[in-house]
Amino acid sequence: MSEVDRPELLAPAGNHECLVAAICNGADAVYFGLDHGFNARARAGNFPIEELPDVMRTLHHHGVRGYVTLNTLAFSPELDEMAKTIEQVALASVDAVLVQDLGVARMVRHICPDLEVHASTQMTLTCAETIEAAADLGLSRVVLARELSLDEIRAIRAATDMPLEVFVHGALCVAYSGQCLTSESLGGRSANRGQCAQACRLPYDLVCDGETRDLGEVRYLLSPQDLAAYALLPELIQLGVASLKIEGRLKTPEYVANITRHYREAIDAAISGTPKRFTTRDLYEMEMSFSRGFSPGWLEGNDHKRLVPGESSAKRGVLAGEVLSITDGKVRVRGRIELAAGDGVVFEGDRLAGEEVGGRIFQIERDQQRITGTVPPGICDLVFASQSLAPQQLYAGQLFWKTDDPRLNKRLRQSFASGPQGRPRPLAIDVRVEVGQPIQVTARLEGQTVADVTDEFVPPVARKHAVSEAVIREQLGRLGGSAFELGTLEARISGAPMVPLSVWGRLRRQLVEQATATVESPRPREIRVDAWRRLVTPHDPRVKESQDRPTEETSGVGRVVVLCRTLEQLEEAASWGRVEDLECDLQDIREYRKAVEMIRAQRLWLAPPRITKPKEIGIAKRVLSYGPYGILARNLAHIDLCRSAGMPFITDFSLNAANEITVATLLDRGAERVTVSYDLNRDQLKSLVTRCPADRLEIVIHQHMPMFHMEHCVFCALLSPGTNKTNCGRPCDVHDVKLRDRTGVEHPLKADVGCRNTLFNATAQSGAEVVHDLQQRGVRHFRVELLDADRSETRKILEVYARLLDGSITGTDVWKQLQVSNRIGVTRGTLESKRDPLAIL
Repeated sequence: MSEVDRPELLAPAGNHECLVAAICNGADAVYFGLDHGFNARARAGNFPIEELPDVMRTLHHHGVRGYVTLNTLAFSPELDEMAKTIEQVALASVDAVLVQDLGVARMVRHICPDLEVHASTQMTLTCAETIEAAADLGLSRVVLARELSLDEIRAIRAATDMPLEVFVHGALCVAYSGQCLTSESLGGRSANRGQCAQACRLPYDLVCDGETRDLGEVRYLLSPQDLAAYALLPELIQLGVASLKIEGRLKTPEYVANITRHYREAIDAAISGTPKRFTTRDLYEMEMSFSRGFSPGWLEGNDHKRLVPGESSAKRGVLAGEVLSITDGKVRVRGRIELAAGDGVVFEGDRLAGEEVGGRIFQIERDQQRITGTVPPGICDLVFASQSLAPQQLYAGQLFWKTDDPRLNKRLRQSFASGPQGRPRPLAIDVRVEVGQPIQVTARLEGQTVADVTDEFVPPVARKHAVSEAVIREQLGRLGGSAFELGTLEARISGAPMVPLSVWGRLRRQLVEQATATVESPRPREIRVDAWRRLVTPHDPRVKESQDRPTEETSGVGRVVVLCRTLEQLEEAASWGRVEDLECDLQDIREYRKAVEMIRAQRLWLAPPRITKPKEIGIAKRVLSYGPYGILARNLAHIDLCRSAGMPFITDFSLNAANEITVATLLDRGAERVTVSYDLNRDQLKSLVTRCPADRLEIVIHQHMPMFHMEHCVFCALLSPGTNKTNCGRPCDVHDVKLRDRTGVEHPLKADVGCRNTLFNATAQSGAEVVHDLQQRGVRHFRVELLDADRSETRKILEVYARLLDGSITGTDVWKQLQVSNRIGVTRGTLESKRDPLAIL
C-alpha cells in the first residue's frame, strides 16, 4: 500500500490538554470548537477565539492540521457574528471548517475562498446523489453519516471524487445527526445548536398494542454501544477513505491519548501491509478510557440487536468478575482481569433506583496475605475504606466492573505531560559545498521549500580532513529537540573543502529556525468579510408591502397546508374543501398511487423517505412516477431529482433552513416554498421572515415533533427474532408501538419504507400564538401536520386553525381547545412553557 493511500487520523480536542494529547500520540489532524458558540459540543471546554493563532502555530509546528467546528445552525441575527468568526478563523490559518448549515457553507466560500469547507455529519449526506447536490457549496470533504456500511461507503467512493471522512471510534447517536429533535422537543435544548441532552441514553418501556412488554433487563432501548472499528481499518483504507475520525470532544485527555495512539499504530501497520492484531490488553486499555461496550456500529451492516443490547447506557469500564461472598467487611471475588489497590469498581445494581454501588479498592488480600502491585485473575479478597460500601447491597453472584485504572491513566498522562511533542517531520535537505564559495543549504518539506540558508564562511582547501557526505549527514542530522528529522540528503561537494564543525552547528540552527518560522507563519489568504451579504435574495417589494400592513388588513390572510399520514386523513382534508395544498407522508409508498387518484381538486405534494442511502434513489423516483403535483423534498438528492424531472417541490424542515442565506440557497435551486427549521423560536421566526420573501416560506404551526429519526429499528430489535430488514418479518406492519419515557408519556413509533424509525412526541405542539405576527410580516402558508388523527379529529383540528387564520379566534384559544403544548423552537423563546429544560435528564 503506497503513501498516497495513507488516510488522515483525525482526533478530537475539547480543550488544550486534549489537543496536546492528540499531537503527542500521532494525530495527523485535530478538530475542535470555539467557546463562543457555533459548535455542536457546547458542553466541551472549547477554545477562546483569541487563542486561535497560537493554537494553529502549535499544530502547524508539529505538522498537524487544525479544523474548527462551525457545525450548528446559525440564526439570522447571528450572521454578522458568524462572518466575523469566519474572518478570524481564516486569519489564524485554520486549515478547514466543519459546517452543517448550507448558508454558513456559502458564507465561508464568499468570505475566504481559500478556506476549506468540510460538510459535517450534521449535514446528513448519505449517498453520492446528496454529495453531488452539495458539491456547488464548495466542499472540500464530506463527513459521512455514521449509519453507512462498508458496502455503502464503497458505493459512494466509486460514484464520487469527493474526499470522504468516516468515524471509526466513539459514541454513536441513535438518530441521524442533523435530524434529531428530541432534546429540543422534550427539553427545550437543540442538538442542532450543540445542546444535546442525550435523551437516547434514558430508559424507555416498550408498549406494544396497548400492553407493556416485559423486556427484563433491557431498558435502554435507544442507547447504542460505542463504535470501535479497529478491526475494519484495512478495509476502510483500501476503500480510499481520506480521513478516519475519532469521536470525543467531551472526553478526557487520557481518552484522546489512548485511542489516538492505538489507531495510529493500527493505521501505520495496515499501511505497511502487516495489520495490527488488537490484543486483550489493547482492548482493555481502550475500554478503560471510555466504553458503553464496543461494536462495529453500522459498518458491517444493520444488526439491530447487536447495536443496542439495551442493558446499560453509561460507561461501566471492563467486566472485572463476580462476588463470591462477603465476610467481615471483605468482599471475596473471582476476578476475571488484573486488579490492584486504587482501582475504582462498581457493583451490579439498578442505577435508576440508586442501587448501583462502588468505590476504590483500599487493599487486596489473597490467602490472608496483603498483595502489593497487581493481582492476576483469580479468587481474592477486596477491602474497601470504611463506610464506602454498604455490605447489605452486595451478594454472591453479583457482577462488578473496573471503572478506573490509576496506573493506566498515569502512563497515558505521561505521554503528553511534557507538552506537545509530535512525530518529527522529515526534511529533504540539499547541500552545496565548494571551495571558495559560501555554503548553501536548502530544506524542503512535503515538496515545499521551508529553509534556504547561505553561510558567510568560505571553505578553503582541506589540508587533512576534507568534508564528506557522511560528516554532513551526521552534522545536519542532529535535529533532536526540533519538529524535524533528516529525511533525504543530497550533498554536492566540490574541491575537497574544509568546514569546521562550528559552521555546521550554525547552519543547523539557522535551518531549524527558518523551517520553524515557515511552517508556523500565517498563510496569506484573500478575505472579503462583507462578501456574504450578496448571497441574500432581494425582497419582492410586494412582500415588503404586505409585511408593513396594519394588523386589521392582515387578518384572514394565509391558508392552511395539511400534511396527512393516512389515506383517511387525506380524504377528510380534501373533502373539507378549504385547503389548496395537501402534503402526504405515508408509511407504505405504494399507497401514493391511490392518493394521487383520490386528489383532483387540490395540489398534492408527496414526501419520499427523509434519508436516501446508496441504491435508494429509486424510491424517490418511484414516488415521482405516481404523478403528483409536486414533491416535499427532504434532502438535497430529492431537489436535484425534481429539478431534472421538472417537478415542483417544497423543501421540508429536514434541510434545516434557519437563516435567510439557507432560504435563498433553496429558493435559488427552484423550491416553490421553503419549510423553516424547527429550531427557531418566536423571535427568531420574526427575524427570519423580515429578511427573506415571507410568502415563499412554509411555517409548521401544528405537529407531533418527529424526535428521533433512526436507522436503528426498534421493531426488529425487540419484536422479531431477526436482526435486520432482510429477516425481521416486518412487525412494524402489524403492531402499534409506543415508547414510554420516565414521565409516563407514551410516544408513537413509526417505520418508513426504508425501515427507518421515527419516534414522535406524543403531545402535539402548536405555534398558534405566533400566527398573527407572521401574517403581519407576509407569511401565507401555515402547515398543520397530522399523525394518528381519525376523521373527526382531523376535521376539528383543521376547523380550529382555519378560524385562527381568518381572525375568528386567538392563538391562545387554539391551544386551549386542542389541549396542545404552546411552543415553537428552542428554549428562551417567548412561547416557552415555564419548565426545567433539564427535566428529561
